Amino acid sequence: MSLLLTGATIIDGLGADPLPRGSVLVEGDRIADVGAADGPHDADLVDLSGLTLLPGLIDAHVHIGHSSEMRAMLNMEVSIAERAADIFRTLRETLDAGFTAVRDCGGIDHGVMRTVSRGLVPGPRIWASASPLVQCGGHGHLGSPFLPPDATFHFRVRGLTAVGRVSDGRDEVRKAARECFRQGASFLKMAVTGGVVSIADSLNDTQFTVEEIAAAVTEAHARHTYVTVHAHNVAGIHNAIEGGVECVEHGTGIDEETAAMMAASNVSLVPTLAIAQDLVENFDRQGLPPQIRDRVGDTMRGMSDGLLAAREAGVLVGSGSDLIGPFQNRRGLEIALKARLIGAMAAIVSATSMNARIMRVADKIGSIETGKFADLTAVDFDPLAEPELFDDPGRVVLVVKGGQIVKDTRK
Repeated sequence: MSLLLTGATIIDGLGADPLPRGSVLVEGDRIADVGAADGPHDADLVDLSGLTLLPGLIDAHVHIGHSSEMRAMLNMEVSIAERAADIFRTLRETLDAGFTAVRDCGGIDHGVMRTVSRGLVPGPRIWASASPLVQCGGHGHLGSPFLPPDATFHFRVRGLTAVGRVSDGRDEVRKAARECFRQGASFLKMAVTGGVVSIADSLNDTQFTVEEIAAAVTEAHARHTYVTVHAHNVAGIHNAIEGGVECVEHGTGIDEETAAMMAASNVSLVPTLAIAQDLVENFDRQGLPPQIRDRVGDTMRGMSDGLLAAREAGVLVGSGSDLIGPFQNRRGLEIALKARLIGAMAAIVSATSMNARIMRVADKIGSIETGKFADLTAVDFDPLAEPELFDDPGRVVLVVKGGQIVKDTRK
């Protein structure tokens, strides 16, 4: 099947000047040509006049498996059938918002990935960490403190969701990492500091020793992949860099020294501004324990400052929303918030080609170039003039994934 998309202003995701009235030829699931005046005689013509065409957007920090109300899920107040339905709804909403690829940083296993890849439910391409690696009592250890620490989490559902895997000491970390790969992980995620959505730690805590972190890195390298870490303070980031990780999530409080260390070690950063904003504005609808409200603090400022310090040092900076719960339809808010800090074009690049580089899939997705997967998003506004409109998924009027039109609301 061939598609010829014509008439749009093209933003390629690499930072080049927009191409007015451009065309993209799609053959099968790949981009065959950019700027083509015509295509095969049997190509389906798609008129995008007045629209802007971008690469399919990428959210590099999602939690698709946490698509139900968190407290209800932890208390077993929602059935497995409802949790599955919530996950499938979130996948559909993510695709409809123009995000054709995601990196799941804890919450699903290969059962969900297979369901999407087989076309049984609509959704983006998924790269996932399966269960995040967490220490006993650390961020991600969501079990009740009145249960033994090694008790199987009652809200884990094999084939559907993956929750924090408690591992203390190098041997346990090694075994947990291998189990993550058995669950379908394409990279590993560790929590090396306390977190906002936590029960028994603080944001200033460090978690896992350098030796434990290095054990996970060794297992990741054996699988030709990498470790990324949840981190909200620089002490934890320093430990992670020494342990050999290659990416940091959130990055609250990154200073000039830490940014220089990251750049020297080729460690990337994925800030997550959207969740900080959402927790401040809409905490009550998250279904989180009330004591977590006070933990949000000024993480928005800390992540914003860290983002700017990292960019100044030459660190690759990507884009992730980190949204949780049943209201995950504002992934574009992350681009809108970044645009205020670094400009619209840089924010778009962070959510396309930069994310693809961080995820090690830049040969497949992230830009409008010949040979890449035909993952494309068309919007009915000027993204450089009004980047705040990325926060409105209704302004995404056409989505193409692998050469197939999966959303079309053009008038």
